[in-house]
Amino acid sequence: YKYLIVAFVAILLGACTSTEADEKFEQTPTERLNIQKKELNDLLLSSAEGWKAVYYTDSTQLGGWTHLFKFTPDGKVDMASDFDDDTAVYKSQYEVQLGSTVSLVFTTGNRIHLLSESNNFPTAALFGKGYLGDFQFFYYGQKNGEIIFRTNRNFHELRFVKAKPQDWTDLQKNTPIIEAITGNITSPLYRLLVVNDGSAIQNYQFDYNSDARFGTAASLAPGSNGVLNLALAFTPTGATVKPALVVKGQSLTNFVYDSASNTFIATGTGGVSATIKFTTVPPILTDDYKVAFPAAGSPANAFGYIAPNLTEAPTNSELFKALLAEVNASLPANQKVSRIQFSFSPGGVGEIIYLFTGGKPIIYHRVSITADAANKTIILKNTFWHNGSVITPAPAFLKNLDDKLLDPKGLYVKKESFKYNASNAIYTFSGASSGFRLTTYAFQ
Repeated sequence: YKYLIVAFVAILLGACTSTEADEKFEQTPTERLNIQKKELNDLLLSSAEGWKAVYYTDSTQLGGWTHLFKFTPDGKVDMASDFDDDTAVYKSQYEVQLGSTVSLVFTTGNRIHLLSESNNFPTAALFGKGYLGDFQFFYYGQKNGEIIFRTNRNFHELRFVKAKPQDWTDLQKNTPIIEAITGNITSPLYRLLVVNDGSAIQNYQFDYNSDARFGTAASLAPGSNGVLNLALAFTPTGATVKPALVVKGQSLTNFVYDSASNTFIATGTGGVSATIKFTTVPPILTDDYKVAFPAAGSPANAFGYIAPNLTEAPTNSELFKALLAEVNASLPANQKVSRIQFSFSPGGVGEIIYLFTGGKPIIYHRVSITADAANKTIILKNTFWHNGSVITPAPAFLKNLDDKLLDPKGLYVKKESFKYNASNAIYTFSGASSGFRLTTYAFQ
């Protein structure tokens, strides 16, 4: 019995003198951190073309931004990003620092810092918070050739993958793709997400915030309250979404841009697809156009754009603002458009009234008003121009703006759900064949 006990103790003592165990327990925490520091620094320098990261700072409300990094032994880093249309390469400094863990810190200003500036925010909800980005990243090892970090601000995982020469030359190709989904002043006002599961199609109203690179798709199916959130990042050929859009069990993440149709299409198998596209037709049509047709014997209904009260209203389109600026630029410095007012009288008779500052006389455009009940629009047609007492020639300086109000396909009318700088109800008038929309107060 005694011999067995002695042998057992000898085995235990032998195990405790293992070289491997000695090495582990002889390393202090600082020594282990220093080993990690060297490991990270060597990794950063190991890729000849540097590293690429698609940085989603918070995919529940923001999209992703592509960044490229090339590190040099002297503590410098070349960096480029698609944060905006400036995709040039800039040089700054970095450090691999020791703290409670090892971290990569970009110590002087560069493109990555655009996501961490608190005074630069893409939505009202992020006022004072910016884009929720970081410039310090905690090192959590490597896997399959990728460097794994966690962000300082919200501890989200961020991976660096080895960059290729093409990544640096192709980064600028993201810009036209970003512009395509953002649109310009002539783009239609509305977007749809059309989901095809191979047997049925479901439409969603797609509201996209180009600054946040984030879209919200609300189902247009009657009685449905389904909402899909899409955080977008961009490539030279289209957009990737996070999380994946799941359609009939298939995960769609890659939306390819088709310039011919100006659409972004993600394609699965068996007829499954999802398409993001522009449309001039509002996703939800209303009967609000009927306000242009008061009953016989009723007073006229009036709606007016008033500057400066409605100048910054969010529902004014870029095309309207550009055309209004064009009109104002054609006038003497002391004269500007102060009001554009619609007056709709019974019997389909209307006026578009232009008022100005600086003593310029009022200009009236008499129009006829007809309804397109099938498309829920109003169609205004020229009758004559006048100054309140006599007929006058059509003023050339108002032509481009006035033509949008007399869109041959008509105007959509919508009573908005918000108020703006006054208690009056807000109505918008949108062109049925263009990206034109102006915002008005209701005066009845």
